[in-house]
Amino acid sequence: MQHYLFRHASRNCKLYAGFILAEDVSSTPSRPLVDDGTPSHKATRMKTRKKNRKKKKLKASASQSSAKRMAPRVRKGHYSDGHPLDDLQYLECKIILNGDRFTSVANFKEFAALVKQAAKNADIGFSRRGFKKQRPQIREVLFLDTEDFKLYNSAFILRRRVTYVDGFAVGDPEVVFKFRHPDLQKAASIDVRPKIEGNYRIKFKSEALPLKDQIGGMRILYSHNAEFPLSAVHTDRQLDLESLVRMLPLLQTLNIAKDDKIELVNQTAVEEVLLDIGMLDFGKGVTAKANVAVWRSRGDQRQLVGEFAFQCQFKRGDALHAVVMKRCEQFFISLQHVAEQWLSVGTTKTGVVYRLKGNPPTAHE
Repeated sequence: MQHYLFRHASRNCKLYAGFILAEDVSSTPSRPLVDDGTPSHKATRMKTRKKNRKKKKLKASASQSSAKRMAPRVRKGHYSDGHPLDDLQYLECKIILNGDRFTSVANFKEFAALVKQAAKNADIGFSRRGFKKQRPQIREVLFLDTEDFKLYNSAFILRRRVTYVDGFAVGDPEVVFKFRHPDLQKAASIDVRPKIEGNYRIKFKSEALPLKDQIGGMRILYSHNAEFPLSAVHTDRQLDLESLVRMLPLLQTLNIAKDDKIELVNQTAVEEVLLDIGMLDFGKGVTAKANVAVWRSRGDQRQLVGEFAFQCQFKRGDALHAVVMKRCEQFFISLQHVAEQWLSVGTTKTGVVYRLKGNPPTAHE
């Protein structure tokens, strides 16, 4: 046997007492260490390539499945005036939270830490930069309906919202009229455009919520919204029933009686405390601002419900669309598990307000 230094050791050597002892390799068949183009190596390359293609195909299929579930396409059609049906524009993901969890700003930051953990689990970015010193926004939210909830029972929601700064209302109150339903085509076919002289904006959203009876899943509602400032309603009686029916012709289909009146749902004014907690980064240039809100009733300050939410705008025709949808879904599921003790499943913020006095409406949510 001959002695060799470590750096000169061959692949068929043994270590003994600090030296490398070369074995007799005359009886050991040599095997190539690199691809020499033989049939065996070609077969290995083919298997590897086939396995990689299969993985890519499965990944692409999963992404496409998420995109179809969260952002399906509306079948072509027209409204009565020939205007094409609105298509989905946004994906808004919402997780309803237990309102009693929020008693101070510190609780919002506590939840932000859970969002960070879920983002890490789902391999997406979450940054608090520029958000750590933000203060909560205060808004008043009023839901309007008939005494027997004719709007909500027919899947319509009418609300007015105004922002407060330093205890005083600022800006023009915002009116939102929406039709929210689990059937995409039905939601798309409802023409929510108001007949007003001022400007308005249409938003058609896919809203992702946890399952009604368990965590770790997803259900989808489609929210077809018309938003406009109250000043765009040029009448002295802006939100009385007669004015609303003229402004929102869809209400004529609800069999509203002459003695019906539009009033505050359950006589409850909602105070919303909302805090932007950070920015989610789903890659490929797609980001979304995340916020946490808690609703409480004005007067007695009863904590009603909380909500975590973020919103992405669709990029139809973009090759990245399906990939981003899959990442959204993964994060959404991950957060449900991470924040399990905070969740309140089976409802929406609006649903909580409508059920305050034990008079459950016919929900389409």
